[in-house]
Amino acid sequence: MAKKPVVDQEVCISCGLCISLCPEVFRFNASGRSECFNPDGAGEADIQAAIDGCPVQAISWES
Repeated sequence: MAKKPVVDQEVCISCGLCISLCPEVFRFNASGRSECFNPDGAGEADIQAAIDGCPVQAISWES
């Protein structure tokens, strides 16, 4: 099974960095926090850049 990115809703501060880096994978949900809606929308390196860039480390890989 491939790993996929997940956003910790309790930690996300809605800064939008992951969305600006990877809009084909992340979006704001109804609560105004980021969520992964299309884990296959970008390559692993692009998603990792969003994970690494998150200022509060709210995104991680789930396998």
